[in-house]
Amino acid sequence: MNHPTLPAGYRKIGGVDLLQDRSAALAVNLGALGAAVVLFLLGLVLRPFKLFSDEIPLLLQLLLFLFGLVFYMVLHELTHGVLMRHYSGLRPRYGFNGVYAYAGSDAYFDRRSYRVIALAPVVWLGLLLLFLCCAAPPSFFWPCYLIQITNLSGAAGDLYVCLLLRKLPDDLLVQDSGVAMQFFSAKL
Repeated sequence: MNHPTLPAGYRKIGGVDLLQDRSAALAVNLGALGAAVVLFLLGLVLRPFKLFSDEIPLLLQLLLFLFGLVFYMVLHELTHGVLMRHYSGLRPRYGFNGVYAYAGSDAYFDRRSYRVIALAPVVWLGLLLLFLCCAAPPSFFWPCYLIQITNLSGAAGDLYVCLLLRKLPDDLLVQDSGVAMQFFSAKL
């Protein structure tokens, strides 16, 4: 069950703040970097690296790639936000703090709902980008695949928090402000 306010009897039992907790931020960023390297090497097995096509002006390709990357990030955070609103009825907040783009909410989400909120963008955008990588002409593989690498490696924070949730009580509620998550339980 999801709640717009913290239910009676619940207390804070922990949390993760990726801006303040250097060890958590390091773990997430090293995980993201490791995933990006492995995915890049996998891409080299699939296709030789050639970021830009000879058929389209370089500046146009660069602008399209940057637009695609920004569009992806917006879709990723909108997916989090739409699901936050769906599960709580509360309007989410969106932002960028110079390090992370984020969607946040004042609501308290149960474990199942929060996992869906956290993992939905990487799953549905991953499938969409996989389709684009397969359907695109060979000269557009690498621009699409680099966005896919961003998708999969960029989900390191979401995956990290989902792994932490496994060890927490069954009645867990999560509040996600965007880059900081707080965990609540009524159990001692």
